[in-house]
Amino acid sequence: MKVEYTPTATRQFLALSRQDQKRISIKMRFYATQDDSLSFAKPLVGSPLYRFRIGDFRIIFEVVSKVIWILKIVKRDQAYRDL
Repeated sequence: MKVEYTPTATRQFLALSRQDQKRISIKMRFYATQDDSLSFAKPLVGSPLYRFRIGDFRIIFEVVSKVIWILKIVKRDQAYRDL
């Protein structure tokens, strides 16, 4: 699968420390290369969205035509607000 970031997710990603950016980048590359990336994700209840957990961060995303669209990159305590 291919991974794309929305403008909001890009801003959130760039606001993170270099260490957190590296950790998220490595993990997203891993997920993108797996045959069944969604087996590592948890579906959000009542929504077509999914989430990956990477340390204290939650990566909220949707899948459209074999593309993982990253919508939000946020800390766990803020992850599910405004969904």
